[in-house]
Amino acid sequence: MEPLKDKLTADFYDFEALLPDDERKLLVQAREFMTNDVKPLVNENWEAGTFPKELIGMFRESGLAGLPYEGYGEHKPAVSHLLTGMMAMEMSRIDASVATFFGVHNGLAMYSIYSGGDQEQRDRWLPEMAAMDKIGAFAMTEPLGGSDVAGGMRTTAKRDGDSWILNGAKKWIGNATFADYIVVWARDVDDNHVKGFVVEKDMPGFVPEKIEGKIAFRIVENAEITLTDVRVPEANRLQGINGFRDVAEILRATRGGVAWQALGVAIGAYEAALAYAQERQQFGRPIARFQLVQDLLVKSLGNITASWGMLVQLARLQDAGIFKDEHSSLAKAFVTSRMREVVAWSREIFGGNGIVLGYDVARFFADAEAIYSFEGTREMNTLIVGKAITGQSAFV
Repeated sequence: MEPLKDKLTADFYDFEALLPDDERKLLVQAREFMTNDVKPLVNENWEAGTFPKELIGMFRESGLAGLPYEGYGEHKPAVSHLLTGMMAMEMSRIDASVATFFGVHNGLAMYSIYSGGDQEQRDRWLPEMAAMDKIGAFAMTEPLGGSDVAGGMRTTAKRDGDSWILNGAKKWIGNATFADYIVVWARDVDDNHVKGFVVEKDMPGFVPEKIEGKIAFRIVENAEITLTDVRVPEANRLQGINGFRDVAEILRATRGGVAWQALGVAIGAYEAALAYAQERQQFGRPIARFQLVQDLLVKSLGNITASWGMLVQLARLQDAGIFKDEHSSLAKAFVTSRMREVVAWSREIFGGNGIVLGYDVARFFADAEAIYSFEGTREMNTLIVGKAITGQSAFV
């Protein structure tokens, strides 16, 4: 295959050439959309801590939603995991907050329904979500629980005739302040199994409150949700979810998506630093001519290339249907750690300008901290991989 003429500067080993022509066109479409339409909105809204609602209409017109789901969205055949991963990377390369908004809707929420719902539920909700006429959210994390959510979920569900009564609280729920459908996970008090419910925003007792004062992901409207006797019909319970093992299947897939996001943030920071180094003059020459600056750039590119290669193989394992929890956990732990190094080195190249929002790298630097923590911390993902390779569980 011929390499893309407009491929990323950071694609040193030409990974994009692994995509077939039709998928490469979709990737370029996403790149142009993010660069031309989305980027001009980013810094102003990041500084203000606001989500530009016009983004929803812009994404609707882009036709990018629903790509992974065969039969839904504009691209009816299912696309490869390699393309969806590179899409997440491409969006995060411009802004991790916008990528998270899209990933929560198109990934966590839609995939929960696609994989955990029955055919009637998929047909009821996914077409309008793929068209972005309705927006989704995913509510699992709780105020007093993080990595222990599997055994310590406090949000409860109680069967009452043909309905369920939900009580509890959720925290850090992206899109929840304006989402139409919120996939809420709760523990059935009768069998103690985790079940999934699609809560609609106008259901009585459902109250989202925006979390203020964040230093990262400032465009994302994360919310703390309270659920007080929320009555949800049995028809809104995801019929294919019968315990946390089914939920883990969803998290396994989406954790890999976060690793792609981390790669995108690293690339965005690296490309900003590379451009700056070629323009910034010190001692009568561009700082790109200084050996120590080149050292930081080369180390950054090495991290990016190693991470990209790992994620390409992860996507192949996903497409083959043979990837496991430990595969996505290793990718999340490794790539986010390498991302952290890249954004720090990139900010260093900017010197004092590296803390000014207008140069972009400060935003990547701050947002990297959120990506490093969610979808399983490095420590939790390390224990998952450690158990896989030793056969010994080191969990508490």
